[in-house]
Amino acid sequence: MSSSNSGLSSSYYDRVCPEALPTIKRVVEDALAQESRMGASLLRLHFHDCFVNGCDASILLDQTPTIDSEKNAGPNANSARGFEVIDKIKEEVDKVCGRHVVSCADILTVAARDSVVGLGGPSWKVRLGRRDSTTASQTAANANIPAPSMDLPALIKNFEDQGLDEEDLVVLSGAHTLGFAQCRTFRPRIYSDTNIDPAFASHLRTICPQVGGDSTLTPLDPTPSSFDVKYFTNLVSKKGLLNSDQALFNGGETAELVSKYSGSHEEFWEDFAESMIKMGDIKPLTGNRGEIRNNCRKVNSDY
Repeated sequence: MSSSNSGLSSSYYDRVCPEALPTIKRVVEDALAQESRMGASLLRLHFHDCFVNGCDASILLDQTPTIDSEKNAGPNANSARGFEVIDKIKEEVDKVCGRHVVSCADILTVAARDSVVGLGGPSWKVRLGRRDSTTASQTAANANIPAPSMDLPALIKNFEDQGLDEEDLVVLSGAHTLGFAQCRTFRPRIYSDTNIDPAFASHLRTICPQVGGDSTLTPLDPTPSSFDVKYFTNLVSKKGLLNSDQALFNGGETAELVSKYSGSHEEFWEDFAESMIKMGDIKPLTGNRGEIRNNCRKVNSDY
């Protein structure tokens, strides 16, 4: 299915700028060659964008007197990264297209896919044609981006609010097969949770003290640069890093899905691709709504 009821189509740029997608891929590959962690960062930007008023690149807007930047929201401050890579993609794409035709929202969506592919994961056809927002909402970012402390009912509700179901929740959480988390996000888990492997917890306590070291990084699974099923096998052995990870395998209704993915990378890959397409379809701006930003950090009236 190349187009969707959201008004997006995988062939959107074929005529207006056929070089757009190969250019995005090239810049993403260059960024991953410099630092593989960037793949997780770019994937996370797309996720944190889509969960706040849809996939509209609102996360990229810098603070101004009229823009309440989502970059300063709790889930993003001193944590969301990769903005310079998005700037570089935008610059290169505009150069090759000869004008501003590719939206920042579409760049985020394609860069997320190319990051997964670049780190050994599945590919999928990205639906395109999103336009960029002219507003941002720090309040909505604080309210809508799921927190690492959430339990299963809170996570299910959080995803339901975005039109995503339990399978989407489990499979998209599998994005934590890539990347790192800061000590401040998992400290409560390693000092007070009981559903954690004791050796795993004591190892983490050597990295993350009860006081200080808030931004110390720990990989979310044993292979943070490889898109594999180790995230899920970790959950089965009570070695999920975040509370919101382990909550998926803790006697609740999602445990069966975790078991399934831990034993089948084919099913994980296939379902991950489907759920990424579904997430990318959240409330896009199409037609004459929104704009194509000249600079991903600014609305055009401030450019």
